[in-house]
Parts: sequence; C-alpha cells; structure tokens
Amino acid sequence: MMGHTHAMTGAIAWLGLAPGLAALPMVMESDRFISTGIMVNALTPAELIAGALVCAGAAMLPDLDHPSATIAQTFGPVTWALSKVVNWLGGGHRGATHSLAFAVAVGFGAHWLASSHPIGRDVLVVLLIGLALRAIGIGIPGNKAGSALVNIGLTAGLYTVFLSLGVGYAWLGLAVGIGSFVHVVGDCMTEKGCPVLWPMSVKFLLPWKIGIKTGKKFEQKILAPVLSVAIIGLLFLRLVPA
Repeated sequence: MMGHTHAMTGAIAWLGLAPGLAALPMVMESDRFISTGIMVNALTPAELIAGALVCAGAAMLPDLDHPSATIAQTFGPVTWALSKVVNWLGGGHRGATHSLAFAVAVGFGAHWLASSHPIGRDVLVVLLIGLALRAIGIGIPGNKAGSALVNIGLTAGLYTVFLSLGVGYAWLGLAVGIGSFVHVVGDCMTEKGCPVLWPMSVKFLLPWKIGIKTGKKFEQKILAPVLSVAIIGLLFLRLVPA
C-alpha cells in the first residue's frame, strides 16, 4: 500500500479503538476529574486528535526498510541512510519491520520514552506528526522546499497547540504499536503479504485478501476517498456531543 493509505488507516484505527482503550494502565495519565470528584478514564479531544496524527505517522514506520518509501525520503540523506541499514538488517523490504514483533518492539520503545525521557518523547511525537502530514500530502505540489517548510510550520504549530492544551502522552506507546501493526495488516491485504510472525519467513495473506495492487487505480481512486470519509465520520462521532 502507498504511504497515504497507511497513514489514513493508522488514523482510523486510533479513532476507532482509542476511546475503548482509555482505561488501560498505560493511558491512565489521561484520567480527568469531573466536578463531582468521580475519576473518568477518557481522552480529551486534543489527545484524540494528537493520537490520530501520531498513529498515522507510526503507520509509516515499517516502510523504513524501503529506501524509496516516503519515510526514507522525509529527512533526506539521514533517513535514506537509516533505511539502507534497516533494509539490510531486516532482510529486505517486507522483512522484520513488517511483523508483529516489530510493532510490539516500537510500541514498548515509545512507551519507555514517554514514561522516562520527556525530551526523547517530544522529539518522537514531532517526527511522527511531521511524517503523518508528509504522508497525506500536505504541502505545495511540485515544490519540495516549499512543502518542507509548510510541513515544518504545521508540525510546530500543532505540537504547540497540543502543548498548550496539556496533552499527555502516556498513550504514546499504544498509538505507535497500533499504527505499526495496522501497516502490517494493510500490507497483508496486498498480493505479496507480510512475514507477520517473523523470524518465520512465511508470508501471510489475510483470508479475505482482495489482492490490492500498490499505487493502482483501486487504491488511489476508490480506497483513498473511502478512508477519508471514514476519518471524517469518526472525528464527528468522537468529537461532536450526541
């Protein structure tokens, strides 16, 4: 699947699952006291949106094993060189990074940063938000430098807004893990599949596999609009009072 498809499915997964996961221990930082003194486990609207962006960015992480992927091109020679290393260590594209083990590892790594290293946590959040914006095509068509500046400005602005609204990031590991695994599930719907149970080399294809061909008409003309509508619908459902 293409980068924007992965990013949108990551956002959808977060918007769909996060409210039900808010009571988990790793999300307890988001507890809010209401006027009666009753503690409720719920993400604030700002946390829900921040999580959707982070999860969308995290849904790009498995493709770090592909030097030509969006994530590998995001920060120039630095991410390109890193992708070459990851590609070699992981056994090529759709190797170790396209597995349950990778999703669990990056999820716990992000949770560790969130709980122990505030600076590292903030850097990761900013990078994932920027990656999400890049993946969904925020920028100036045909102008890489201008697009980069727009991305930087929007990322900095969003992070500043989240900071001013007191967004907590105890849920960071959960969002990163979900986003990474959603990427794997998505690629299992394509004709090549993924080594979900790596280090086992067998490639898994979902039983309801529809054989999506990356970058073809179905993904760009049908799937992308459907996912966009789903995101808008979930945002309305989660943010607008009944």
